[in-house]
Parts: sequence; structure tokens; C-alpha cells
Amino acid sequence: MKDILAAIQSPDSVSEDFAALPLPESYRAITVHKDETEMFAGLATRDKDPRKSIHLDEVPVPELGPGEALVAVMASSVNYNSVWTSIFEPLSTFGFLERYGRLSELTKRHDLPYHVIGSDLAGVVLRTGPGVNAWRPGDEVVAHCLSVELESSDGHNDTMLDPEQRIWGFETNFGGLAEVALVKSNQLMPKPDHLSWEEAAAPGLVNSTAYRQLVSRNGAGMKQGDNVLIWGASGGLGSYATQFALAGGANPICVVSSDQKADICRAMGAEAIIDRNAEGYKFWKDENTQDPKEWKRFGKRIRELTGGEDIDIVFEHPGRETFGASVFVTRKGGTITTCASTSGYMHEYDNRYLWMSLKRIIGSHFANYREAWEANRLISKGKIHPTLSKVYSLEDTGQAAYDVHRNLHQGKVGVLALAPEEGLGVRDHEKRAKHIDAINRFRNI
Repeated sequence: MKDILAAIQSPDSVSEDFAALPLPESYRAITVHKDETEMFAGLATRDKDPRKSIHLDEVPVPELGPGEALVAVMASSVNYNSVWTSIFEPLSTFGFLERYGRLSELTKRHDLPYHVIGSDLAGVVLRTGPGVNAWRPGDEVVAHCLSVELESSDGHNDTMLDPEQRIWGFETNFGGLAEVALVKSNQLMPKPDHLSWEEAAAPGLVNSTAYRQLVSRNGAGMKQGDNVLIWGASGGLGSYATQFALAGGANPICVVSSDQKADICRAMGAEAIIDRNAEGYKFWKDENTQDPKEWKRFGKRIRELTGGEDIDIVFEHPGRETFGASVFVTRKGGTITTCASTSGYMHEYDNRYLWMSLKRIIGSHFANYREAWEANRLISKGKIHPTLSKVYSLEDTGQAAYDVHRNLHQGKVGVLALAPEEGLGVRDHEKRAKHIDAINRFRNI
């Protein structure tokens, strides 16, 4: 690994140098173990501690197949799917790996007693398999997390509809929280050249997810002037949704849970902000009963901020806690786009407010290659910026996942893999200087 890192850090390295480097037999990776899937049995979700289930192991480098690439990972980041994996909710990811392993001789590689997790990376291509022409060893890349087989016609209009669609590092093995990762070549995109490794690794999953959910015609199809309600507007997903709304001429109504998070939204340029804790919104009277009076109070507050207008689009991801309110406050003919459900998957809402007002609920899950490419292109152009707030070492990934699980973070948290320190990997310093305040926006809180 030392020779690989030296080649990456050398300004004189060319593709042939990387192709000539011998691959290591093993690498360090963040894993969960199959024989520990019941370790949190009987505990409430909040009490499950990722620091106990996440391991840093030395694992063999996987076999490289057709259409695939091995990437030296300089940095990665923690997403909520890694939290789910680490607490074995809503179910163990080893079931995903077992099913994938039954698909072909090649996919048997993924069915292992350990799961290398992580769905983001920034790094350098080391090897490409047969049939890969667009990428070469030495290319600096980021990876999106959509893994597809594309042998069915269903996926050829929108690859997210492929019946063998999976999220890399969650439903597949050999993810990005490691020194080496195995990806399909159609997951690769150019690394934004004005960002460091850890900054470039942070947007991937959440940026692409927010783009599809809010901007793409597969999602809400946001337009100029739309009032967009964004839950968790300073968080991993919401911080990108807020940026897309502002960059696209929409009006974000940012829902946050503290003064500090409200300040982050203001720093991004948002003006309409609701601190749900300070204003005391409680959408549930008890575990089984919602409170429509609170929906109405929330809707009134929104109209105060919009000049009397209702919400055109709700950017939904908390799920159970907020979904009834989201459906209620959306204008007639408006759209609720939903993913993730971090507060619970079993949504409840009053269907009268949906059906009689001709509202739409759109399920949105990650993004196809084109959507991910467009989202990454906006990062590269400096139109959308990373929301990286803190960086951990690979050894401290368990703590990073714990902090995300307990919502102790802002924006995204990064993890250094092969990168020996923060701040490396910047190629275009002039472009970086133009955007440095926005790049550091979440670091300065």
C-alpha cells in the first residue's frame, strides 16, 4: 500500500506507473461480521452502538471481473445506510449478500462472513477488468453507489428500475470504507479537481439522492419559484436539497432543530427557516395518534414565511414522524417526494388531504448514472458544494457512525482511508480559491 500511496502523491506518475504496481494481497477495511448480527437483540434502535459492531479488519483483495475496477480509496464518508448496516436494521445486510451471491459464479465473491461497508469514495483507479474502456489506471475518480446488472429491459429507461439494482457497499460487498474498493466501471465519475480527497468523497450518495428526488423529472422536477419544504435542511441530504433549491431559483423552507442548524441554512443563503424544537411542533399526541392541530399550526407558519403560499414540493426523508404533516401542508396538486424514513418506515397520513387535493407521493431512491453524473458535474463546476463538517480516521469509523446515528453531526462526516492527512488531492487551486468559503461552510460551525 505504501507504493500505491507514493504513486498517488507523486506529481510525475502516469497511467503506466499505476498499471505496473503490484496489487497488495490484502487491505484494511471497515467490516461488520455475520456471526454478530444478533448482538443488539432486544435493544431499542437508539441504544444500538455502531462502535461495538464495526471492525477494522485486514481482508483479501477481491477478484476483478469484467466491467469492474479496483480503486485505491483515499477517502470515504459515512451515510445513514452504514449506520443501518452496523446496527443490523431494518434487517441484516448479509441477506442481501447471500441473494447477490446466488446470481452468478462471479457474484459469489460477495457472499462472505464479513461485509466491507461504505457507499462513497474518492480515489485512484488501480486496475480495470475486461470490457472497461472509459477508465484507466491512475484516473482520479469518485464513485456513485448504484450497482446494476442491466440484463433486463426494465433498467434501460431508468437504471434504478433494473430488477438487479443494488446499493454498493450496502447491498453488495467491497464498499468504500476501506483502502481498496471494488466497483463497476459505470459507477465511476471524475473527481472534482478543486476539492481535497475527503471533500470529494463527501457528496456522492446524498448529493445524487437529493438531485433525483428534487430536481430530476424522475423526482419532483423542481422549477423556478417553487416553495420547497426541506426537512433536516442542514443534514446530509437536506443540505444538498437546500443548495439545489437555491441554485435552481426555488424558495426553500428549511426545517431544522436548533439555532446552530438554522445558522448553517442562513449561511447557505436560505431565509425561510423553521426551528421545529424552538417552536415546539409535536405532530404526534402519543405513539399511535397524530395531532392535526399541529399540522395546521405548521401550515400557518409556512404561509407566514411564503407570503401566504402553500408548499409545492416536500423533500421528505424523516418518514413516520413528519409524513402526516408533509401531506397536509402540500398545496393542491403538489408533490411529496420521499426516501430513507430515518424516524420510521411505517408512514401514516390522512388520505383525504392527498386524494381530494390531487397531491402526489413519489418514492425516490438514490439516482441513475446520468443523474449522479449531473449532480457530480455541478460539484465540479462549483455550483453545489460539499457539506463536510468533520473528518475521522479509518480507525475511528465506529465513532463516526455513532455520531451520525445519534444525530451529533452536521452535514456529512468524512473518513480518511489511504490519505495520510486532510487537504490532499487538490489540483485546481485557482478554482478552489473562488469557492473556499462555501467549501468550508460546514467546517466553520
